Amino acid sequence: MDFDYAHYMLTEGRKGKENPAASSPSKEAYRKQMAETLNINRTRILAFKNKPPTPVELIPQEFYSASIPQQSKTSKPRRHIPQTSERTLDAPDLVDDYYLNLLDWGSSNVLAIALGGTVYLWDASDGSTSELVTLEDESGPVTSVSWAPDGRHIGIGLNNSDVQLWDSTANRLLRTLKGGHASRVGSLAWNNHVLTTGGMDGKIINNDVRVRSHIVETYRGHRQEVCGLKWSASGQQLASGGNDNLLYVWDKSSASSNSPSQWLHRMEDHTAAVKALAWCPFQGNLLASGGGGGDRCIKFWNTHTGACLNSVDTGSQVCALLWNKNERELLSSHGFTQNQLTLWKYPSMVKMAELTGHTSRVLFMAQSPDGCTVASAAGDETLRFWNVFGTPEVAAKPAPKAHPEPFAHLNRIR
Repeated sequence: MDFDYAHYMLTEGRKGKENPAASSPSKEAYRKQMAETLNINRTRILAFKNKPPTPVELIPQEFYSASIPQQSKTSKPRRHIPQTSERTLDAPDLVDDYYLNLLDWGSSNVLAIALGGTVYLWDASDGSTSELVTLEDESGPVTSVSWAPDGRHIGIGLNNSDVQLWDSTANRLLRTLKGGHASRVGSLAWNNHVLTTGGMDGKIINNDVRVRSHIVETYRGHRQEVCGLKWSASGQQLASGGNDNLLYVWDKSSASSNSPSQWLHRMEDHTAAVKALAWCPFQGNLLASGGGGGDRCIKFWNTHTGACLNSVDTGSQVCALLWNKNERELLSSHGFTQNQLTLWKYPSMVKMAELTGHTSRVLFMAQSPDGCTVASAAGDETLRFWNVFGTPEVAAKPAPKAHPEPFAHLNRIR
């Protein structure tokens, strides 16, 4: 109600509280003088961080402390985002190919990475590394890896058009899916027991890994290599991106093995290959896509209507996208010239941080099961870990645990 006092509190009254080191005796005296002139007993106005004033009424202080929440906790402190990677591992023979998908982090807290013709498993809970398989030269190199939801089984796409399904616990090849594609399989996506494969032949195939005749649906639309595949959280919509600069959204309910399935939406807005795809965790029909070197844009889509909601020119090739599971943020990885990871606030798309360290384009990203740590692999043959999405607030939401979490030690990555 008093604009003079409100303006003082907004501009001068809180400066000392926010920056105590900058306060001097003369400034403090001036502040007190102003406060007295403007009536000191109104310290609650626009000063949410202050403690409740001493009550004039005969009400015990205990009443205030019990009934009024701690004001210092009402504003969330700004999260510290480390600008350097927590850990760097060598990744020799990592294939520097934009169209492949060679990194995935499973629900059992094990990271899979394909280096040439070999798939390695890195256990984030203890830092141990093991070799899952090394392929013969005529089959390899490995062109894609993807963990099944159970965190035990893993799909491996090959250069010779085959797809292998492995049991990582028993270190055993369970089956090989053949006959679906005519050339290399560069993208994989799981939807429960269905492994969806995308090939250089432009075909997208749903494979039911439980049955002998594994091909249950085929999606035809792309005219060039399929390099991005992501199922929505509901499992009802599949997003696919290709080297033909096209982005498709397919509806699972309309899929049929008898005839090539018709797409739900066909987006032609990107002007380069579409590899980076990410479904929003807090809005089921929101999809983010990233374009290659000739496009450089991150676009946001309403997959119910097919409308483009926003487009942001990032200035460089977009290689991968990941949403923060705990905050409304999006992480993108890039190529020339900075080879950086950029953290964006959504929906404003204000840059929150730029993480540098890689010396070649950051081709692949994967997110830890708790959503806090991101692994990135680049053409510089290094694998870096970034604590970019903060720490999960487990104290705020206690939940009974029947068994220990498989990724309980993740924050100890160093």
